[in-house]
Amino acid sequence: MLEALMTYVPTTGWTAASIPARRPGCGPLRRTFDLAVSLLLLVALLPLLLTIHVAVRLTSPGPGIFLQRRVGLCGRVFHIYKFRTMVVDADARLAEHLAADDLASLEYRMFRKLRHDPRVTPVGAFLRKYSLDELPQLLNVALGDMSLVGPRCYLPEEVPAMEGHDLEILSVLPGITGLWQVSGRNGTTFAERVRLDIAYVRQSSVLLDLRILLKTVAVVLTARNAC
Repeated sequence: MLEALMTYVPTTGWTAASIPARRPGCGPLRRTFDLAVSLLLLVALLPLLLTIHVAVRLTSPGPGIFLQRRVGLCGRVFHIYKFRTMVVDADARLAEHLAADDLASLEYRMFRKLRHDPRVTPVGAFLRKYSLDELPQLLNVALGDMSLVGPRCYLPEEVPAMEGHDLEILSVLPGITGLWQVSGRNGTTFAERVRLDIAYVRQSSVLLDLRILLKTVAVVLTARNAC
């Protein structure tokens, strides 16, 4: 099932009328599951969350939690919670780095990420390797901004690069994990992530979500394609 979706090639020209009003697994049952699991994990992982927060604060200047604007359901912009993994002037350093390194600039345009990102702190690199920086997003799930499983949570400035597929992808809640995270993670290009997100939206089901959650554990523990 997962392997078939990884090779899915989306069509173009979708309109709002083309998108079903409700998809399998997107109703009250899914919301109840998301809320129950996110609250349970927030309580169970509280000691770990506090430890990471302190480690981030002690090892680099700046806050422990990083808030970033993301695009959610129906295009609503909200703030996502993450442990800070970069220096506080990350945007300025990125601009300088890309201006001075043509290969890095090409890599960033293709992947929207850098495998060797000079902005990432030592503690941040460890958190990213095992996706621990994303644990605060459980709060976003509890608040209803996100789901445990769903499409990638895109930045507002990334929407134009989605080449018109944003309407379909944003018809469901974004997820902490999803098809692209278990299909190559940061080893996929931006275009491939969009394709996988469309595949997820069109094939969404409770069974698929459970398979993605189980595969996420294996991907995170092995730190596959992390950066």
